[in-house]
Amino acid sequence: MSSNYEDRDFGFEREYDRTMQGRGPRRMQRRKICRFCIDKVDLIDFKDVKLLQSYIPERGKILPRRISGMCAAHQRMLAEAIKRARNIALLPYAAD
Repeated sequence: MSSNYEDRDFGFEREYDRTMQGRGPRRMQRRKICRFCIDKVDLIDFKDVKLLQSYIPERGKILPRRISGMCAAHQRMLAEAIKRARNIALLPYAAD
């Protein structure tokens, strides 16, 4: 390697400092609580289309936990119920 390789400035430090300066203090957001845990739901039924549609946006994707506020166990049950409802054509796979 050449001797001036160590002398190069790649600009990583300056770019990082610039991006961090423009931000204000971070707001603390309140943690979302699982709606199914509050209602003490043991099983999410795949035939309840109205309930499942509230967790699918217009594009047809399943909302992630960080947005929906579900606990891990209920998120897994919800995803499985949505997939079963799609399989028997109660819900669409994707929007047209």
